Amino acid sequence: MQAADRQTILITGATDGLGRGLATELAAAGARLLIHGRDEERGRETIAEIAGNTANDELHLLLADFASLEEVSMLAERVTREHGRLDALVNNAGIGTTLPGDGRRMESRDGYELRFAVNYLAGYLLTRRLLPLLERSAPARIVNVSSAGQAPIDFDDVCSSAATTASRPTVRASSLRSCSRSIWPKSSRVAA
Repeated sequence: MQAADRQTILITGATDGLGRGLATELAAAGARLLIHGRDEERGRETIAEIAGNTANDELHLLLADFASLEEVSMLAERVTREHGRLDALVNNAGIGTTLPGDGRRMESRDGYELRFAVNYLAGYLLTRRLLPLLERSAPARIVNVSSAGQAPIDFDDVCSSAATTASRPTVRASSLRSCSRSIWPKSSRVAA
């Protein structure tokens, strides 16, 4: 890999916590950063703070709500269109056990269980869509961040809000197959 000051790095969930800390460290090393967030005001505050602390002016805000797979796809398209290379993708965005919904089931805009959509589907889709750019930028890296603070997912109910019971043991595999068919291209092979 190239030195940090020659790299373009996309960090998702970079307006808070670990993502913001990593962005600050990489900005100080001179990296060109694509800082993802879903809130424009918070994103602009993050950019201003990091720029002020590091004097790095290669900080670019990218907005997308990972509760929408369409917005994730649009983010990938924008990165590919606007940036000639991508040396690293850090999939850091995620939601934990208490926010939003205080642990109760919530759905994404696409009808998937919210935490499953944001913490898993969005990162996977973004990675898949950015793979051609990452491959052209070789040797590029993909880093997937997870947290003990993420809530367990009910894999029996990732694609619908139907109540699940122990008498439906085959729902898990069929739900994942149904869910995967609605997300991935027909040319993709999915085994669930």
